[in-house]
Amino acid sequence: MKTHTFKGGIHPAEKKELSQNCPITDAFPSTKTVTIPVTMGGAPNVPLVKVGDSVAKGQKIAASDAFMSAPVHASVAGTVKKIQNFMVTANVEVPCIVIQADDSDRTDYMPPLDPFTCETEQAIERIREAGIVGMGGASFPTHVKLNPPKDKEIDYVLLNAAECEPYLTVDERTLQETPEKVIDGLAIVLKHTGAHGIIAIETNKDYIIPALQDAIHQKQYDDDISIARVKTKYPQGGEKNLVQAVLGVEIPAGKLPADAGALIANVGTVCAISDAFRLGKPLIERALTISGGACEKPCNIRVPVGTVVGDLIPDVFTLKEGECAKIISGGPMMGFAMTNANFPVAKGTSGVLFLTKKETYLTDEDPCINCGSCVNVCPMHLTPVMMVNELKADSLDGAKYYGLMDCIECGCCAYVCPANVRLVQRIRLGKNKVRAQMAAERAKAQQAQGGAK
Repeated sequence: MKTHTFKGGIHPAEKKELSQNCPITDAFPSTKTVTIPVTMGGAPNVPLVKVGDSVAKGQKIAASDAFMSAPVHASVAGTVKKIQNFMVTANVEVPCIVIQADDSDRTDYMPPLDPFTCETEQAIERIREAGIVGMGGASFPTHVKLNPPKDKEIDYVLLNAAECEPYLTVDERTLQETPEKVIDGLAIVLKHTGAHGIIAIETNKDYIIPALQDAIHQKQYDDDISIARVKTKYPQGGEKNLVQAVLGVEIPAGKLPADAGALIANVGTVCAISDAFRLGKPLIERALTISGGACEKPCNIRVPVGTVVGDLIPDVFTLKEGECAKIISGGPMMGFAMTNANFPVAKGTSGVLFLTKKETYLTDEDPCINCGSCVNVCPMHLTPVMMVNELKADSLDGAKYYGLMDCIECGCCAYVCPANVRLVQRIRLGKNKVRAQMAAERAKAQQAQGGAK
């Protein structure tokens, strides 16, 4: 079987051996409390419940009328204790609904729906009502992705089974433990897009391919789903990189995979789609990897959405005393460093890492030596050094000229930089300034329109 790849990228230490042999087990917070962000992808939601309300597991507790939104559901049965701001991934405070579980089995799921006999409009509405978003980290509402503009014909659905981030193995375990559910969820997507499915899996997971082939054959999807081996390299799982590697198509700046006739789906997302139809179950729990050198026994666990990570210590996993130098929500390359472990697991939380000092880069910046290493590894073919130079000179226009808004913040540039320049952090701040500038311009334009009336 041919191996596909793209130009650029890096080969960081995988560190997957820490957790790849750990089956996914169910876990529950010691406080029996969940803190569920009101919005987890898409347009902002508003709470549908108030303090003191009794809620059932699977009940919708926050939503919006906006098509781009994804509703949020109670992940446990219990009583709403608080609705207030709490810290979440990226160290920002957002509105959350705190529910105290009552140990009951009360559920409020949707009725099962046959995905292969229902109309596409019904299928898209079911996925929306289930609150399904991309579970690889971006949390983009899945029903929006499956409803592209009329002028964009989707020929391929790529199942992103690369899981290229070091340490993370939850997708690998899901593929190994429930290949039938993965194939079922992918087949549902194919039914309502009319596309061909391709499972893109890195070569370090070759051993899973026979199980996937068996599941495809048993479901008689041999003509509808194929498997593509992609080189074990970071960031092989990036959307544009995956399209370029598997389909040989380079997506232009400012464009999306749909512009190349492709949609990308995450392993966890297609499993959630299967559950939404077969069980009527909304996206109320997720599996994630707990790993890092400061973790006593790395593991893969499945928890209710809203579980505060700190509430899993020490009952579910323990940390080596005095060893933890950094906590990351997500993977080490694109994840967010957190101030502590008191943040909730969201729909897009693929892992939480507890790293030792040896596993981190806690060093000072040196002056850039203009070596060009960052340019050589950039998977988007950008010039990070030029972007950062423009940002240092307060030239947002110059940074945009060199591709600021096309950067996917993968961290390859920072990884290879011999001067330890905080390239990604500076680029992130620059992009935030551009977005703030754009928002101010929109507000000014709207104000001007209002005055004209």
